[in-house]
Amino acid sequence: MGHHFVTIKDIARTLNVSTSTVSRALRDTYDVNQETKEKVLALAAQLNYRPNSNATGLARGRTHNLGVVLPFITNYYFSTVITGIQEIAYNKGYNIILYVTNDSPERELAILRNLAISSLDGLLISISSSAADCSHFQEIMDHGVPVVFFDRVPEKVATSKVMQDDFNGAFEAVDHLISNGYQKIAYISGPQGLSLTEQRLQGYLHALKKHNIPVNEDWIVYSGFSQECGEEDTQHLLQLKDRPNAIFAANDRKAIGALLTLRQHHIKAGSEFGVVGFTNDPMSAIISPSLTTVAEPAMDIGKTACELLLKHINKKHFQAEQVILPGRLIVRESSGTYHKG
Repeated sequence: MGHHFVTIKDIARTLNVSTSTVSRALRDTYDVNQETKEKVLALAAQLNYRPNSNATGLARGRTHNLGVVLPFITNYYFSTVITGIQEIAYNKGYNIILYVTNDSPERELAILRNLAISSLDGLLISISSSAADCSHFQEIMDHGVPVVFFDRVPEKVATSKVMQDDFNGAFEAVDHLISNGYQKIAYISGPQGLSLTEQRLQGYLHALKKHNIPVNEDWIVYSGFSQECGEEDTQHLLQLKDRPNAIFAANDRKAIGALLTLRQHHIKAGSEFGVVGFTNDPMSAIISPSLTTVAEPAMDIGKTACELLLKHINKKHFQAEQVILPGRLIVRESSGTYHKG
């Protein structure tokens, strides 16, 4: 190859294997068979391959910096997750560097493409809502950067992930509404394509099935996660000829939007119309009527994700783990017993 600087891609192309296989073989990880490993090492020596200085800096774990990529920092849930991450990181002598995507897949891609990975020992990532292509995450990992995903996780990337129990949280929320007399329950979701919105949908559907309540597709609405989206979704549902009498919202901000819209229409939340959210944002206890919600273990998600990342950094053969932490239904005024208005 003359004076060409030999890369992992060159070795992968010559051996007809993936770049990730070459990367793992060079790092002597547990999931590459011995024959492939020997072929990679032999060709690397023959071609005088020299590892990328960025990746080797990471492998040696000398920077004591952890990157955190997440959609927002102003929202209660993510700010609490960051607090959990910080607690573990600082106790172990690590600093954290925040990268905020504003829930934009384009910005997320730009951030990851421009990361100075030589200055980071590893990454904690919560993906943007519309992150359809996950190849940029795999590329980071192929360069030897340990990555752990939390909350919003890509299903097709094989590494450690930490999530709340979205399925059972949603099931408990909808089961609670049904137990209080609400039979016509809508689900105002976040964007399609996220594992958490899909799991919450499945929990919602499972609760309906348990009580033999038919699914009305018109009552399943996908949009954003903001309060404004909650207001718009509820406005849409109230305009239907066959309208629901309860809402399960993908998060508290959307649920609060629903409560405000019901108030505008002089509909009494907590008796004529039930509402349950998901997060346990501090606002949920302050708004009137107070909001029934599923409390997410945000602090523990941050701590657990950071602990897993440090294990990936410090142990070459650490096997990926998927951790699901339970939520907790908190019953307040917005889901009181149904009385037809």
